[in-house]
Amino acid sequence: MGKRKEETVSQPGSHKRRRQEYTGEPSDECNEEEKSQLLADSTFSSPSTVGEVGIIESIQLKNFMCHSMLGPFQFGSNLNFVVGNNGSGKSSVLTALIVGLGGKATTTNRGSSLKVFVKDGESSADISITLQNQGRDAYKPEVYGDSIIVNQHINLDGSRSYRLKSKSGTLISSKKEELVAILDHFNIQVDNPVSVLTQEMSKHFLQSKNEGDKYKFFMKATQLEQMKEDYSYIMKTKENTRLQIEQGVERLRELKLHYCEKKERYKSIGFVNEMRNNLEDLKHKMAWAVVSEMEREILPIKECIRTEEERAEKFVQKLEECQVKVNEAEEKYKAIQDKLVKIGEEAQALHPQCISSKTDVQAGRKAFNEAEALYNRFRTELKRLGRDDEQLRKRIEELKNSANQVSEPEMLERQRKIAQLKECLKGFHDQEIMIGQQMDQFQQAIYKYKEEQATLRKEQHDVKQALDVKLKQLRELKDSKTNTLKRFGPHVPSFLEAVETAYRQGRFKYKPVGPLGAFIHLKDAELTLAVESCLKGLVQAFCCDNHNDERNLQILMSKYYPSGFRPQIIVNKFQNKVYDVRHRGVHHPEFPSVLTALEIDDAVVANCLIDIRSIETVLLIKSSCKAREVMQSNRPPKNCREAFTAEGDQVFERRYYSSDYLRPKYLSKDVEAEISHLEKEIENKKAQLMTSQQRLHSIENEIRQNEDHLHRHRRHQKELQIKIRTTSAEISDLENTEEHQSVDIRTLEDEAEENKNKMESVKREMLQQSGKMEELRSILQAAEKRFEEMKEKIHQVEEIAGPVKDELNQADSEVENSKRRLQHYEDKQKEHLACIKRRKELLAAKEKELEEKIAQARQIYSERIEVSRTVKSLDAEMNRLRERINSEKDRHGNREEIIQQFFDAKEKYEDANSKVKNLKKFVKLLEEIMTQRFKIYRQFLSCTLTIYYVFERIVEKYFLITGMRHFQ
Repeated sequence: MGKRKEETVSQPGSHKRRRQEYTGEPSDECNEEEKSQLLADSTFSSPSTVGEVGIIESIQLKNFMCHSMLGPFQFGSNLNFVVGNNGSGKSSVLTALIVGLGGKATTTNRGSSLKVFVKDGESSADISITLQNQGRDAYKPEVYGDSIIVNQHINLDGSRSYRLKSKSGTLISSKKEELVAILDHFNIQVDNPVSVLTQEMSKHFLQSKNEGDKYKFFMKATQLEQMKEDYSYIMKTKENTRLQIEQGVERLRELKLHYCEKKERYKSIGFVNEMRNNLEDLKHKMAWAVVSEMEREILPIKECIRTEEERAEKFVQKLEECQVKVNEAEEKYKAIQDKLVKIGEEAQALHPQCISSKTDVQAGRKAFNEAEALYNRFRTELKRLGRDDEQLRKRIEELKNSANQVSEPEMLERQRKIAQLKECLKGFHDQEIMIGQQMDQFQQAIYKYKEEQATLRKEQHDVKQALDVKLKQLRELKDSKTNTLKRFGPHVPSFLEAVETAYRQGRFKYKPVGPLGAFIHLKDAELTLAVESCLKGLVQAFCCDNHNDERNLQILMSKYYPSGFRPQIIVNKFQNKVYDVRHRGVHHPEFPSVLTALEIDDAVVANCLIDIRSIETVLLIKSSCKAREVMQSNRPPKNCREAFTAEGDQVFERRYYSSDYLRPKYLSKDVEAEISHLEKEIENKKAQLMTSQQRLHSIENEIRQNEDHLHRHRRHQKELQIKIRTTSAEISDLENTEEHQSVDIRTLEDEAEENKNKMESVKREMLQQSGKMEELRSILQAAEKRFEEMKEKIHQVEEIAGPVKDELNQADSEVENSKRRLQHYEDKQKEHLACIKRRKELLAAKEKELEEKIAQARQIYSERIEVSRTVKSLDAEMNRLRERINSEKDRHGNREEIIQQFFDAKEKYEDANSKVKNLKKFVKLLEEIMTQRFKIYRQFLSCTLTIYYVFERIVEKYFLITGMRHFQ
């Protein structure tokens, strides 16, 4: 099988060459040297050199056939004999050798499937064979080393797997192709009976009487049969190649005609080249003309930047002057304010005395007014009584004159009836007045209840809305326990997933950042409300790098946010580093700024809040008193614009605004506390809503009852009005009849006497009240005098404070004007610097573009060309040339296509010609080689026949000796 150390004469069968199909045509370089080499390869090999490859070093079997464990057997490097009793495993070793090196089960003559080699009761069998791999013919020695270990695992279902290992045990391959390559390299043929002769094959060979079987065995062992098959295959390939050559010659003629046709057409378009060369020259000039124009464009930009930078120094001087004026105006304002404070303190000291004097005056005036009113009532009563007395006297005189004209009984009866009807009429009037008052009361009650009803309904609606908002906040807070993003809205997580998907799809240059509040964490939880009051809607805002990303984000927001409730989108260039604001931020030894009070996860978020809200200039002061003291009592700290308290109040230098927020909504860390607080508020709202509903129901009942009462009183009022009209008509009739009758003169005289007594009593009370009124007038005059004196003092102080206030207002105006002027110049300076920056950026862009244009021009034409013509004129001439070239192209066809077709036809023709030549050379060389090989094959065959006859004599002699021994 393998090469042993002994030097032996190489047999023809030991140099079997793998058959390879012809896959390509030989090149023109196939010279006589190669031919001689091919002829040399066709001869027999010389005796082999000493080798150390392919020798079986050891073999080991596990669960193979009837053996649980057999081996390992270590073999020597020379001839080895395996001896033993029947069943000891000699045949098993030989069978394992065939199977382990890839042989089929039928080759062993022990079974038709590999599963028969697995020991009964076991699930698999293993074979391990070690092959020597030393010397110059070693197979991949750098990979396998000095030995190759072939492990084969056979399963009970007949399948098997290979594991090829190096000498160290490292797994190199698990493919059968690698094993086949190793066996071909070592020239190991497990199915060749000369290499591996099984018992069955030896019995069949020795017992066979058929000469043909022995000859086939001999041909197979000596590889003559393989040589015959190779020769037939080569001759068939030769015939196929000849047919290809004949087809190629025919195809070559067609290609030559096509090539000549394209060549003639190619020559016909040569006159266009001159115009194309002119066009190329114009392209060169155009490239450098663009460069020259850009250089001319850059010069005024540079000059403008130089001028603007000189103007920037003037802005600095102006700012310094304005800052000096602001400082002077603030000092003046402070001095006037101190003076006004002192005047205010003096006025404040007089204020309690003024209030006391005013109280005395009010009390005296009230007492005097009451006395005067009583005196006026007495005087009015006296006048009324005088008029009554005069009327009574006149009536008495009239009655005395007409007393004798009417009979006394009729007159008395008429008077009695009139008096009775008047009593009834008075009763009706009293009832009407009372009913009217009651109707007014009912009407007022209804109006009052309806007003209260409307108020309650509005309150109920507000409470319901507030309750819905609280319930929604509670749901969002409970959801945020599992997902903090839901604090910014229930749709925010799904919206952010959509943003992430769109970013992965390439719809955003940079992924938008937001909501900004999700990246903000407070160092001190007590300042949460202050930070939310400061940032307001920025907590829910998003930040984009550019306007294109902003438009895409707006389109995406429209799918998740209702119209009118979309968060703000801020466009700010993304940077990985937070701005350095140390020179313009507020620094206070006791209180933090918003920037220093926050831990911000993303530099983009920090930069966005600095740009939009200037959080580096806003202080956070927990106490409102302390905030007033820091911001308003003294001058605010440097770079400080405003401050916020723990309650969310906003404090400026001269203003103070209370917060609209009661509790933080987005940035609070203690979610459970917020949920508990919200649940309490919801319970309070529900109780308030229940109370409001009960009160509303009660009011509705009251309204219905009052409306019923009002309706009944209106009916009663109409009935009384009918009675009053009837009674009044009867009284008028009776009085018209009584005009000629007299009344009881005695009764009238009694009334006149009584009226006179009342007048005397009223006169006495008037005198008493007049004296009291004079006394109260003197007290009031004294109190008014004291109050006027106090008012005069306060007025004097106010007269002093008035001009001071005017001066303070004027100073305040000067401060504001100075600050506005300073701010104006600062804005102008920023705008000016921004303009310089833009121009520099434009210059940089233009210079970069110029460099690109120069690079493009150098790619078009490496040397610079000074061009006096404009780009427009060059472009016009190039267009004219293109039109002429296109017109020629329309006449002759596309030049590039013609050139391409010419070179394609030329390439195809030359390629086909080369292939035909190579195939002819190959066939000629193959004929010479096969002729030489066939001669050698005939010589070798004659030699092998002689050997075969010798082999027959030896076999016959063996049988003769064996037969004699058997006979004896």
